[in-house]
Amino acid sequence: MRATGVGSMPGEDFRGVVRFVVETFAGLPFLPELPARGDSAGMVARGAALLDGLGADLQPAGWRLTDRPGLDQRRARSLLAHDLDVLEEELQGYEGDLKIQVAGPWTLAATMERPRGDRILADHGARRELAQSLASGVADHVVEVSRRVSGASVLVQVDEPALRAVLDGQVPTASGIGRHRRVHDPEADEALAEVVRGIRGAGGRPVVHTCAPDVPVALLGGAGFAAISFDLDLVASTSYDAFAAVFEAGVDLWPGVAAPRQDASDVRRRVDKFFAALGFGEADTVPRAVVSPPCGLALDSPDQARRTLATLEEATRL
Repeated sequence: MRATGVGSMPGEDFRGVVRFVVETFAGLPFLPELPARGDSAGMVARGAALLDGLGADLQPAGWRLTDRPGLDQRRARSLLAHDLDVLEEELQGYEGDLKIQVAGPWTLAATMERPRGDRILADHGARRELAQSLASGVADHVVEVSRRVSGASVLVQVDEPALRAVLDGQVPTASGIGRHRRVHDPEADEALAEVVRGIRGAGGRPVVHTCAPDVPVALLGGAGFAAISFDLDLVASTSYDAFAAVFEAGVDLWPGVAAPRQDASDVRRRVDKFFAALGFGEADTVPRAVVSPPCGLALDSPDQARRTLATLEEATRL
């Protein structure tokens, strides 16, 4: 069993956070995101930075697609390149798994706007084009990370916090009065599978993360993800059969546990109890389970975030 972070961390000292991550998670370090550094450093900005062939810029209402790359998109790309420089320096000689994160196609479609306003989610053609652009950009990103850290096997965590709202038709329109129509499973699967194919084609291993309740386990497993990361506190017992089915089919499960409200032994007991309820023992789960926080830690204090991650890592060694 291993531990890792979801991605976002507090503070602005990127190099210091990278060093802590590398020292703490010898088995699965990750490329941190530090949203406190500004609008070009958050999850959606990172997603906009990776779009291939689509311009974007930051407007008062949020990120919007444009005819050509805007200043904010160029800043996001520059910041990402800087972060990869630091990661490359801190991981010299590293061999093993390395996790990077990117906002998923449905979270971007529910968050970013079309050139003339309203969410990309409102336009079937635009959301298909967005998924294709993201898949191409993420593939290039995987190749670049693999070049910089040549001994690493790259895992790509596709963050989809808005997926449940997209599937349920709960994303507000620009006016805030109505809701966008729900996206049906076949189309949701098509966009996710597009990104999965891009990741695998570049030599990466795709993982999906959602911290929302009612995880669409069968959909995510069917889209081709190698692992599903989720908030263990939000898993209802009625969904255990779905989790057990995908795990038995070869999809790894990454439970998110809210440490440090619990100590390391409590974390380990909760994780073991969950897998036991699915019908699997330690021989099955230890090689394939990864423990993380339920969501990013950007709103925590630096000390609290570090204690949380250290507790999770300790739990894996018990």
